[in-house]
Amino acid sequence: MDEKKSEEKKREKNPFKETLLALLITCIMFVASEYFTLTPINFHSRTFLVTLAITIGVFVFLRLIFLHRFDKLQWLLCLLIVVALGVNAIGPYLSTEMLNAKKYARQIQLTKSNDFYKDNEKVTENAIPVVDKQSAIKLGDKKMGSMSEYVSQFVVDNTYNQINYNGKAVRVTTLNYGSNLKWLTNHWSGLPAYIMVDMVTQDTKIVKLENKMKFTIHDHFFRNINRYIRFRYPTLMYAKPAFEIDEKGNPFYVAPVYTYEIGLFGGRDIKGAIVVDASSGHVRYYRREKVPKWVDRVYPAELIYKQLENSGKYSGGFFNNYLSQKGVLKPTKGYSYLAIDDDIYMYTGFTSVSGDSSNVGFALVNMRTKKAKFYPIAGATEASAMKSAKGKVENYGYDATFPILLNVDNVPSYFLSLKDEEGLVKKYAFVSVENYEIVGIGDSVKEARENYMKLINDSGHAKIKTLTNKTEGKIASIKEVVVDGNTTYYFTLENDTKTYIASIKVNPQLPLSKAGDEVKLTYLDDSNEAKTVTKLIFITTKS
Repeated sequence: MDEKKSEEKKREKNPFKETLLALLITCIMFVASEYFTLTPINFHSRTFLVTLAITIGVFVFLRLIFLHRFDKLQWLLCLLIVVALGVNAIGPYLSTEMLNAKKYARQIQLTKSNDFYKDNEKVTENAIPVVDKQSAIKLGDKKMGSMSEYVSQFVVDNTYNQINYNGKAVRVTTLNYGSNLKWLTNHWSGLPAYIMVDMVTQDTKIVKLENKMKFTIHDHFFRNINRYIRFRYPTLMYAKPAFEIDEKGNPFYVAPVYTYEIGLFGGRDIKGAIVVDASSGHVRYYRREKVPKWVDRVYPAELIYKQLENSGKYSGGFFNNYLSQKGVLKPTKGYSYLAIDDDIYMYTGFTSVSGDSSNVGFALVNMRTKKAKFYPIAGATEASAMKSAKGKVENYGYDATFPILLNVDNVPSYFLSLKDEEGLVKKYAFVSVENYEIVGIGDSVKEARENYMKLINDSGHAKIKTLTNKTEGKIASIKEVVVDGNTTYYFTLENDTKTYIASIKVNPQLPLSKAGDEVKLTYLDDSNEAKTVTKLIFITTKS
């Protein structure tokens, strides 16, 4: 009898050996799954909880096959599967706005004691960004078409992120491999350049790199930027990496790292950023307060917009948003970016929930620090301004870009471009925030601003009226310049430190003028360094 029992024990499967084999196969399957799905190993990730349940289930199934029995360990693991799936199902309900309205409202703090005119310096026409994303795409494609050494192997990525580069508002994007075959022949050396578009001057450059980009969003296998980050930081949850350059023009990818602050799955917010050198592959995680200052886009615009939306909806509680709606506001549909000092700010208006065509104020949010300011300036919504500007050129059928908010000689103003069906900018427009019927249109930014300020002054809406002054003297130097297709003359007078700008429309004799000619002129005495001439008379001309 004892011998029979001994033989049965020998035939029994070794639990440790079979468990180890099942665990090994399960781990291989999990790593393979991670390679493709890039799921963060984090209990705040609902995807991970499902993956965890499936992984445990695979292990239980394999162990059952190998051991031919269901023991206490399997029962315990099945309980863990139920817990994981239960948390995944119940967790979102515990993080809802209904149960946590005040917490959602406080995720972004809008300071309201702000001076719009002090915080936003008056701009001159040579500092206004005129290039939006669609215009940047066309400029980049045109530039790429002239680069014969690249055009056959690479294409242009259409992301064109707006950043602040050495105090200038620019849009940057990378090249991409033309196809998988061209990736195969070029990926060892990497992507050779990126494109930079100056948003003010429209100057477009292909910046060639001495150290080419080998870690990008367009690469495959372990040089793909998402996979490269995931296998170095397996537990961190991060948003889509954005392409940026530092102040020296070196290429990087910045991936905002987020967490959930309300329950398990609610109140997403940024806690830091992963910065990857696209050339060398050097990678580092920075806490939110330690992110380098050259990084402009730590907070995704969509996240900021969502938090502004929650702040307006739930400041008075959850039920107030649906019942009395006292003090309930909502951000307008759409947003744009402003370059202020060394940072990029997201801008959007706030309007009442009644959905009328008026804003009650504006929000500016720093995309690196999330410092947010609210300016209680009542006026037209961006949509109303766009409609008003299009109405001025209705016969052309132009479309308007989403406006940006500017301080134009102490007048809150919208600036936007007007495009034809091909997406080419044909005209520019300034629209008064406080009275959207005041619209200045021009073939150049300068002309649009002049027309706008004349209307502002005539209407009495100017905070500080633009004065005109008169002077006379001999021309010391004069130069002809073509700006936006219009001939303009820059000149100085003897014993006068000012620079004057005159359009050929001011006086048809300007093309014949030269140093030594004596002139009498009237000019706008505004904040611009170069003074715009509105009237010019030749007294004597030098023979």
